[in-house]
Amino acid sequence: MASNSKAVILAALVGNALIAVTKFAAATITGSSAMLSEGIHSVVDTGNQVLLLWGLKQARRPPDEKYPFGHGKEIYFWSFVVAILIFSVGAGVSVYEGVHQIMAPEPIENAYVNYIVLALAMVFEGAAWYFALTEFRKVKGKWGFIEAVHRGKDPSMFVVLFEDSAAMLGLLLAFSGVLLAQVTGVVIFDGIASILIGLILAGTAIWLAYETKSLLIGERANEHVIADIRQIVLNHAEVNHVNEALTMHMGPDFILLNLSVDFNDDAAAPDIELAVAEIDAKIKQAYPEVQRIFIEAEPRRQ
Repeated sequence: MASNSKAVILAALVGNALIAVTKFAAATITGSSAMLSEGIHSVVDTGNQVLLLWGLKQARRPPDEKYPFGHGKEIYFWSFVVAILIFSVGAGVSVYEGVHQIMAPEPIENAYVNYIVLALAMVFEGAAWYFALTEFRKVKGKWGFIEAVHRGKDPSMFVVLFEDSAAMLGLLLAFSGVLLAQVTGVVIFDGIASILIGLILAGTAIWLAYETKSLLIGERANEHVIADIRQIVLNHAEVNHVNEALTMHMGPDFILLNLSVDFNDDAAAPDIELAVAEIDAKIKQAYPEVQRIFIEAEPRRQ
């Protein structure tokens, strides 16, 4: 999962860096507010990809005395920071530029430059978006897109897909705004497009923040994983009942598991020790991402 995420982020990083330069050049030449918003959007996206790469690197650090369960949640933290930046910088500046263009409209010059840049941006952004979508489809399995995002435990994958999707919509809006302003002579269409781009970024940021918040706080494993774990434990001869199977994602590929198990009353201490070792091995064989398991022997709860 980490290697796929890194490849998606790198592809988006290279594409956005190149696109940002061309957008700012076009905004300088033409004076388009929507194009300036798009340039800022690409810069924010480029910075976000750098933060996600940093988060992936930090998340791979091994456990230590201060962080005995590792640093896997780093990627959750930096994904949340990305959502904040999209909202505060990307959306905020785009809306501001749009309002400024509406209140003090400036004519767009050399509009054909915008069209050329937007067309190139659509090609580069579209390639990055398609690559992110292809990788996301590989990991989402049978789930629908919305459900896969909700159940997904690697936010770096869907953060990039969300960003690229918002970027594609933004490019279409920028193109429409510049075209309408040129055809009608009403410059405020350019400002309206900039505001709409900002609103799209704000919506994207809010959704990303919502999805990453639960992971940052401590989201459980998916229901089918917990159900399978319960069944594995119940299938053991020495187990009478599973009281609780508590899980928490410490990272995309690290699940912490705490089991409360009622063992058979006639089981001796050596039998329970052997059962615990066998249960531990079977769970980790079925789900390698379950890296730490704690099993408590407790009577059945009514």
